[in-house]
Amino acid sequence: MKKLAIATGLGMCAAAAHAQSSVTLYGLLDAGVSYVNHAAGPNGQAARKFKLDDGVIQGNRWGLRGTEDLGGGLHAIFTLENGLSVANGTASQGGALFGRQAFVGLARDGVGSLSFGRQYSLSTDYISKYAAGGLTVGNYSFHINDVDQLTSSRINNSVKFASANFYGLTFGALYGFSNQAGAFAGSPASNEDGVANAGSSRTISFGANYEHGPFGAAAAYTDIRFPGTATPAFPISIANVNAFGDKDLRTIGVGLRYAFGPALVFGNWTDTRFESVTGRSSRFDNYEIDGKYSLTPALSFGLGYTYSRLSGDAVGHWNQINSIADYALSKRTDVYALAVYQKASGSNNGVPVQAEIGSSSSFFGNSGSGANSQLALRIGMRTRF
Repeated sequence: MKKLAIATGLGMCAAAAHAQSSVTLYGLLDAGVSYVNHAAGPNGQAARKFKLDDGVIQGNRWGLRGTEDLGGGLHAIFTLENGLSVANGTASQGGALFGRQAFVGLARDGVGSLSFGRQYSLSTDYISKYAAGGLTVGNYSFHINDVDQLTSSRINNSVKFASANFYGLTFGALYGFSNQAGAFAGSPASNEDGVANAGSSRTISFGANYEHGPFGAAAAYTDIRFPGTATPAFPISIANVNAFGDKDLRTIGVGLRYAFGPALVFGNWTDTRFESVTGRSSRFDNYEIDGKYSLTPALSFGLGYTYSRLSGDAVGHWNQINSIADYALSKRTDVYALAVYQKASGSNNGVPVQAEIGSSSSFFGNSGSGANSQLALRIGMRTRF
């Protein structure tokens, strides 16, 4: 009896210790067929394109998320998240094993968390909640090449504080180290002869978000020095236009939303400034307004409009309409159809600017010579685990 009691007690202690810690495997897969009427062909001329595209409504991923209770409201936390292509099985984010996220840190109840690794900027954390890219249409509706850092702003070598929720208010700050000798602030280091080396990429980001009932609002700021030297490099071109951003990329954004029963109205404004080592600069503004309506718990529709403007050493204007119909087959799986139209106008040193739908040039690329618009249609499915 004594041995049985001891064994039972040890088993209960092991079960309790296990309950205080957890590791979760999770993921999301999206794939479908897309069509665009204008894309640059082998000779650069505009041509139609059909493709099996994936990671559109959300980026494909699988990951591990863990927490360990250290007592006194303190927890050890970690996340390892891999991006991948369903179409060919390759890793995304430049082939990194855990290119989407990879961090470890500590969290305290009622205070927040401090983490270290490859992590999202506060622009991605907060402003994407108020964009069609984050709520409805997905990556085709994020602003051109994601230069305003709403979806793919993953910062290497970063230290990040994320607060707990204080009556609907959350806030945070991040610093990404250059990890280059003599370049703590991301400025070009010099060799022993005093000659400047290539600039190193460092990042500063901070922001806040407030949600209460049907209302939500957020603001965030991100500054990336020498974005082209990061791994992978941050995109600094806009629809085949040189944005002169090899020295500094600074973006500020705000977002708002309000729910009216089954209807949600939301939008955002972002202002991104590019600066080159030669002193040339450009500015890219995005103004977005969107709506979502849930006709039934399973069926929803989304419609939105974005106006983008590039000014400075190059001038461009882009008008874009985003739309989607989404039907949930279950809590984890849905099917959808979307349509996105974009028209460009303006010129870069006398050359007409082009259309380029999506947060990445890998989706369709620019509209090709002889065309300044793109119409993208897609049918796809998404499942989560």
